[in-house]
Amino acid sequence: MLLYEKECWERSYRRIAGVDEVGRGCLFGDVVAAAVILPEGLIIDGVDDSKKLSAKKRDALYEQIMEQALAVGIGFVDSALIDEINIKQASRLAMRKAVESLAETPDYMLVDAEKVDLPLPQKAIIKGDANSQSIAAASIVAKVTRDRLCEGAWQELYPDYGINIHKGYATKLHREQLVALGPTPMHRRSFIGKILAEQQTLF
Repeated sequence: MLLYEKECWERSYRRIAGVDEVGRGCLFGDVVAAAVILPEGLIIDGVDDSKKLSAKKRDALYEQIMEQALAVGIGFVDSALIDEINIKQASRLAMRKAVESLAETPDYMLVDAEKVDLPLPQKAIIKGDANSQSIAAASIVAKVTRDRLCEGAWQELYPDYGINIHKGYATKLHREQLVALGPTPMHRRSFIGKILAEQQTLF
């Protein structure tokens, strides 16, 4: 998990930021990105792609990452802007916002399968969250941040949609509630049109 980081350290880069996003495939809510700079040589046992971890394990690792990281940045792009610029561009924008919000400017960025629109040296790594500790740490921070919004503020705003359960993804429950109640202002119109159109053909 430190192969790419070691390559950077050997090239005299010291502040390596891992960058990742979550919520790309959701029907509802912001896409959330995180950038994490960990101390050189630090190994955090258990850090992995956030999708492979239980919620309990993610929460524990989140606390450890937040305590030990040199800097953590979070970036958000809401559903209205996702609809306006498309999800790929929104994901890249959220990543840029996350890096820009870091308390320290990174020397180098390791990015999960994307390019961050900043004039900083960087490397896009396919399945980076499974191959780089820094990217995996960012995926955990982004996932926990977004899940807590789903379970807290967003659930309180729209209590009838089950946001706390499905986290905005296109589950059966979410699709049923979307058809029954209609979209909220936080639903991504560019994502839900097909679901609503298919449902209308059943009547």
